[in-house]
Amino acid sequence: MEQRDNSGVLFKNDKKETGNQPDYKGNITVNGQPYWLSAWIKEGKTGKFMGLAVSPKEEANTSSPKNKPSILDMDSDLPF
Repeated sequence: MEQRDNSGVLFKNDKKETGNQPDYKGNITVNGQPYWLSAWIKEGKTGKFMGLAVSPKEEANTSSPKNKPSILDMDSDLPF
């Protein structure tokens, strides 16, 4: 399924274990940039509504330790 610009999808989070985790998860593309989309069902004075959060997809890659060695950092004198 091709994702169109300025549109997205949400799916029920069947793996939700705590109240802080979103009720729905998915993704959205805005101006050609991909984002993660999360939604929580909340109760307000006038009834239920969804609270939303958007985060860049690249953000998931920046959580890895910066000092983690890569294959390029290893000694090139490998025995094979």
